[in-house]
Amino acid sequence: MTTGDIRDLDRRAVQASVEVVSRSTTDDLRRPTPCAGWTLADLLAHMTVQHYGFAAAAAGRGADLAVWKPRPPSQDPVADYAAAAECVIAAFAEPGVLERKFELPEIIPGLKFRAAQAIGFHFIDYVVHGWDVARSLGLPYSLPADLVQAALPVAEAVPEGERRLAPGAAFRPGIPVPADATALDRILAKLGRSPAWPG
Repeated sequence: MTTGDIRDLDRRAVQASVEVVSRSTTDDLRRPTPCAGWTLADLLAHMTVQHYGFAAAAAGRGADLAVWKPRPPSQDPVADYAAAAECVIAAFAEPGVLERKFELPEIIPGLKFRAAQAIGFHFIDYVVHGWDVARSLGLPYSLPADLVQAALPVAEAVPEGERRLAPGAAFRPGIPVPADATALDRILAKLGRSPAWPG
């Protein structure tokens, strides 16, 4: 993956997540998700605040823990999510953003990440979270092949270890998949999700 295309890949993954989230209704918010212990409402709240947190990090304000805290729930979490998605897409599109360093205290406090790496973290989150929402709703989920192929090495680079067992960890320990698994299924399994969820 090059630093020149990560923003476009991220934008497309986020827009795909907006599309699947838009198909949910208030009645769906109590549905379970592949994120253990989280309802769809919980997942949307997390996805929304992460967009705002990464947008703040792109603007040099990522060290402020307040930007990573969920906002009070509203009557329209779907619209809230779409607005947050537009915010982060715009933040990443700012001139010069790829020359900046991002502070992401939820990953490693005090460390500054290269912009392309930080946006890569965001990208893989929304490839996977789009699938999480689709599975929660019982909907099919597909992404363009080039986007999935770009996401696979990002997923494979996420380290295993005890951090994946911590409460609230973004990813659970990886699980095995058949040798002929699709690239998307390999991404999901690498990040601790069963492609057959909820089966």
